[in-house]
Parts: sequence; structure tokens; C-alpha cells
Amino acid sequence: MYNPPAFREERPEALRAMLESARLALLVSNGAEGVPEASHLPLVLAPEEGPHGTLYGHLARANPHWRGLAAAGRALAVFAGPEAYVSPSFYPSKAEHGRVVPTWNYVAVHARGPVEVFDDPARLRRVVERLTERHEAGRAAPWAVSDAPEEFVRAQLRGIVGVALRIESLAGKRKLSQNRSEADRAGVVAGLAASADPRDRALAEAMRGAGAAGAP
Repeated sequence: MYNPPAFREERPEALRAMLESARLALLVSNGAEGVPEASHLPLVLAPEEGPHGTLYGHLARANPHWRGLAAAGRALAVFAGPEAYVSPSFYPSKAEHGRVVPTWNYVAVHARGPVEVFDDPARLRRVVERLTERHEAGRAAPWAVSDAPEEFVRAQLRGIVGVALRIESLAGKRKLSQNRSEADRAGVVAGLAASADPRDRALAEAMRGAGAAGAP
């Protein structure tokens, strides 16, 4: 990931928060004959396992990617945060000199490391439980794996394969107009916050939270 210093996020607590706030990851590995393989899947972080933590998830047994992961031995997990198109019309500097162009602001984290594939039923069940607990949290009546019949759960576990990525390196990027003037950054926040698209408003909030346009 191209990551100029102005956009680089290196604080461990911020990187962890970015990992945990992303709902869906893209897991990428080298495939046969140099063709990359990728799967979209939720991953949950076990921060206590390793210096940067370990990511857990699962793939359908019918998905050939798990065999590719086992063969490659390493993988990249990509987590995407808020993102939005930035129009030059947001910049006050457009009226001053017109030397502005469109861009795209976004938040992303890349996690790399060795990957393990496993199908131990007890370990798989814990992965599914951790993912469920995370995404059911906050619901009035959260669903639990134990709510389903035990025989049904065992059958479902036979249909999946677990994945564990031990994070060796993390690269975080917050491209939030840090390379623009304070006035232009404030213009971007105002323009995105006024959008009807909730994705634009989420990016505006990320810019406020990062201090890219001053205090909220």
C-alpha cells in the first residue's frame, strides 16, 4: 500500500481500533501460477496472541481458497474504513486559484503474516462463537451459537475451515486531506457532512475524529 508519511497511522491503539471497527475484511494470498486469490470474510482479532494479535475467521469448505492459503503459508488481510469522493468544489482554494483536482479520502489497514488453516471442531466452534458474540453485541436479544440444536451446529462446523493469520506487520493509512490547508480541510468536512449519502457523512466524522479539520 502506498503510504506517504502525512497519511501514515502507526499508533498501536489506533491500528487495533481500526481493525476492530471494520466489519468485513478482504483476505488475499498468492495462488497457483501467480494468480492472486481473495475472499471477503469477517475476521475477529485475538489481541493476546502474538505481538500484534492474531486474526481468526472461516471459509466454506467448498471454497478452494483455503487450499491456496495452506499452500501459500502467508496472507494479507485488508480492512477498509470510511471512504468518500472529495470534490474540488469543497475547497475554498478553488475560488482563489483554481489549481485543484478531485481525490478520494479513505481509511484502511493492511495486516500481513503467516496463515494457518485448521478444521478442529472445538477450535472452529470458538471462532464462530467469537465472531457471533462480536456482531450480536448490542442487540436487544442477541443470538448465540448455543441457541441452535447441537447436532445442527456440528454439521455446520463440518462445512467450514478455520483460518488464523498471526499478524507480523500492520500498515495503517488515514488519507483525510492532511496535505491540504486548514481551510480546505474544513471545506471537505462541511461538504461531506452535508451529503445525503451516509458514507460521505461517515468520512466527515472520521475527519473530525482525527482532528483533520479541528475540534468537532
